[in-house]
Amino acid sequence: MPIRWIDAGTVSDLRSQSIYHGLGYAQERRTPDTIVLATPESPYLCVGHFQDPARELDLEFCRKSGLPVIRRETGGGTVLIDSGQLFVQWVFQRESLPRKVEQRFETFIKPIVETYSFFGIDAKLYPVNDIHVNGRKICGTGAGTIGEAEVVTGNFLFDFDTEKMVQALNLPGEVFREQTRESLNKYLTTFGKEKRSQPDRKEVIEVYMAQCRKVLGRDFFDGNLTEKESKEMELIEEKWREEAGHFIPLSRPEERLLKIHAGVWIGQMKHAARGGFIESVIRMNENRIEFIKLKADAGNATAKDWNGLETSLTGAVLEREQLSDRLAKYFSSHREQGGFHIDDWVEALLRIRNEKKRVTGRE
Repeated sequence: MPIRWIDAGTVSDLRSQSIYHGLGYAQERRTPDTIVLATPESPYLCVGHFQDPARELDLEFCRKSGLPVIRRETGGGTVLIDSGQLFVQWVFQRESLPRKVEQRFETFIKPIVETYSFFGIDAKLYPVNDIHVNGRKICGTGAGTIGEAEVVTGNFLFDFDTEKMVQALNLPGEVFREQTRESLNKYLTTFGKEKRSQPDRKEVIEVYMAQCRKVLGRDFFDGNLTEKESKEMELIEEKWREEAGHFIPLSRPEERLLKIHAGVWIGQMKHAARGGFIESVIRMNENRIEFIKLKADAGNATAKDWNGLETSLTGAVLEREQLSDRLAKYFSSHREQGGFHIDDWVEALLRIRNEKKRVTGRE
């Protein structure tokens, strides 16, 4: 059957999310597979279904800045969304997409990658569901079941307000915040960063449609929303408005793990060691330390900073044997260990990798 194509144009913040939710809840056996394009008219924060908005976001900053917060019904992380993005949303019958999630993302991502390629951007799939350009993320995708529909979502990123995103997040302190700012600037890219001038959005849409036809091997027709679908959108928008009123701000967390993209994470962990604590802020890339800031207190420590140790650990893989070797080598020429054993330091440093594994289920 032909695929229904809906170019919704510029829509409200709520509608940019409620479209695919409403289509999902309204789907019946005779409903055609649908691809939706939409651009939000104003910025907002969107958190994953399994996230706590108060833990993820500085809700007081969001309120003062007039940034609505929406908790969608699909998974994934927290994102700032604004008019610099063009949403791509597939709402399909279950049998229209591959069963295996990896193949489903490959199918969805291929026309996006080919569209970026058409405009001279060397985009590639970064398994399982990101798109990278020379090690920098240009698109993240998500999937889920809404009603009876299988939904996959992504976007074309024309521009991104890094500073607004950094300020909106609920982060432990200024070291973590600065690392988030630096990491987003380093590891996130856009049409605007890759090209001197951004392409016309109508042309992007035309190229994307052609690539979808090629990948899916199906015809398209311009369609409209049904009355049932519109009603479902209105209902979920009302639910989100009511839910947002119950979000209660929390104080800054002592610990935090933040995903920049699939390979890059920032973590602040406080490890209770024998006789005191060791606190670390680490940015890791493929489990290798890119940045580290340490604070240790055993009640009798004389060291005021750990600059030398931080330099020694930068570049190390977060693996027990390598960390032990580096620590032993460093402390063999530096008497001050902060009152801790090497094993205490190793356990403290491994906390971020262990937490990432707990969250993702992968090393």
